Amino acid sequence: MKRRDVIAGLGGMVVAWSLAARAQQPTIPVIGVLLSVSSDGYAERMRAYLNGLKESGYVDGQNVAIEYRWAEGRVDQLPELAANLVLRKVSVISALGGPSPAMAAKAATNTIPIVFGTPDDPIKLRLVESLARPGGNLTGVFYFTGELVAKRLEILRRLVPGATRIAMFVNPANPERMASVVTEAETVGRAMQLRIEIYKTGSRGEIEMAFRTLADQRPDAIFIAPDPFFQGHGVRIVELAARYAIPVSYSVRDFCDVGGLMSYGADINAGFRQVGIYTGRVLKGEKPADLPVLQATKLEFVINLKTAKTLGLEIHPQLLATADEVIE
Repeated sequence: MKRRDVIAGLGGMVVAWSLAARAQQPTIPVIGVLLSVSSDGYAERMRAYLNGLKESGYVDGQNVAIEYRWAEGRVDQLPELAANLVLRKVSVISALGGPSPAMAAKAATNTIPIVFGTPDDPIKLRLVESLARPGGNLTGVFYFTGELVAKRLEILRRLVPGATRIAMFVNPANPERMASVVTEAETVGRAMQLRIEIYKTGSRGEIEMAFRTLADQRPDAIFIAPDPFFQGHGVRIVELAARYAIPVSYSVRDFCDVGGLMSYGADINAGFRQVGIYTGRVLKGEKPADLPVLQATKLEFVINLKTAKTLGLEIHPQLLATADEVIE
């Protein structure tokens, strides 16, 4: 046999061994993360999610790969983004940032497992059959934020005792959430003799314009509807509230941490962490149908006392005593 034939034969064997070895290497699972928001302002939320995933034994880039799909606040883009993840044949979809990603994911697949985090009742949204026995391919975390409109208005009235006019910011890009929150706010408002004035603020420009309008009309307070969109613009909203000296009620404590007056709602970071944990459990083989939907167990009432003093608000000691945290 000629030398070059031997070399050629060896070369072919090396290629065959390489291909065989590559075929034997286990492929790591891929998680599709579907979000209605942009990455701005969501770093802490996603850190909590990744920590939960790590608690279940999975680290991005080591034994799992994560593909993110950010809708950047454009809810109408979610069905296409969800369909893209289905075509990618991901192992599981984590649907975060409100109910819309979960609904889009459910519409896109009935076979790929979906773990959601939603502030609205997942039974009413028809995501699951029941909290204890979800059925189907979805389970997740329900953290109540969308169910607390009445309580937030009650606290706001106690913070601003003479209030009769409340401006309410809602996101028109999320029509189902907007309709639900507006209906509840108007119902509660009538009972409390509050006039609820609706402002559709679905972009940074519309938020700015609404504040300029309110600078002249001077409502007694502003109520920011529970929507992930507003969290992405939290710093700017707090800045504008301070500039125009208007008391504002928020749904999550993130706003208070950057100077917002008050918030009442669930610990969303804890919810994201739990979604990460559940996602890891699904990757290990557990079925969503067998994992009960978890409910938030901790609701936080936070007051920023420094902001209250700047606004000239005298907070009753009894109300302060009920706060879970007072920022001074």
